[in-house]
Amino acid sequence: MISIDDFRTASFERKCDVVMADTTFITSRKLGEAKVYLYHSGHYFIEVYYSPTYKKVLMINAFDDAYGLEPYAEMVSLADLGL
Repeated sequence: MISIDDFRTASFERKCDVVMADTTFITSRKLGEAKVYLYHSGHYFIEVYYSPTYKKVLMINAFDDAYGLEPYAEMVSLADLGL
């Protein structure tokens, strides 16, 4: 698994590869017209913003702080991640 800093500077294609191969899906949420999918890499979290209207990924965001998890706090238990 690559570090969060390397992930943040990676190409869009590389980020997609990492999400598909090296993460665990946790949950999703709706944000306006987009769907946001939350993944865990083992060391940090990754959000994939997807537009059903345009059928494409709009953005991929990585974070490793509790602040980024606030939108998901009522939707999921993170106990199984061993954090």
